[in-house]
Amino acid sequence: MVVDRAELGANLARFYDFRAKSVLYVGAGIGQVLRPTTGVASIVAIDRDPDSLEGFRSESKTVWAGIPVKFVPQKFETVTLRGDVVYFEFCMHMMDDPRDALEHARTLAQEVVIIDHLPKSKWVYYWAGEDPVGRSTRAIESFGVRRKKELSAEQRFEDWSELAARLSGEGAESHRRVNELKGAVDIRMRMDYCLYLL
Repeated sequence: MVVDRAELGANLARFYDFRAKSVLYVGAGIGQVLRPTTGVASIVAIDRDPDSLEGFRSESKTVWAGIPVKFVPQKFETVTLRGDVVYFEFCMHMMDDPRDALEHARTLAQEVVIIDHLPKSKWVYYWAGEDPVGRSTRAIESFGVRRKKELSAEQRFEDWSELAARLSGEGAESHRRVNELKGAVDIRMRMDYCLYLL
């Protein structure tokens, strides 16, 4: 799978000025989009999956060298640390209750930045994510959006088997939809996403 993370990161940096900000980085995982070149002052890397933070932990010694990074392997809703901005990276649709997560974010920082999928995305269709993405998008839109920007990227797969392997854990409906592409090669799939400032 190839998605141009540099392009995603550049769009994020153009959308919001992270310079000198202490960032609560939710859904940090391996640290895919937010980069140290944005000039952040410090990072609190939050992810409910401790194993997913290992890549970020490794990068913190090289790519993020010189920038303080604290790792918090727990659900965002239980975090009490404060910062200048809470940044959700492609994880709002995974929150148990997106509205509650946003209300909690407001208690931790003055600003909230979100990058996440849009329901109309072809990529969302293939992992059968319309319901959770639609739910989170509605929660965000009802929360008082100060600014937003809709964009598109492209997910690319060498062939059907690579796509099927990537989405193998997404359930029966995703499996059925992915099988629509069985035998395809050089798969290019539109990934619609949105940046929000709350």
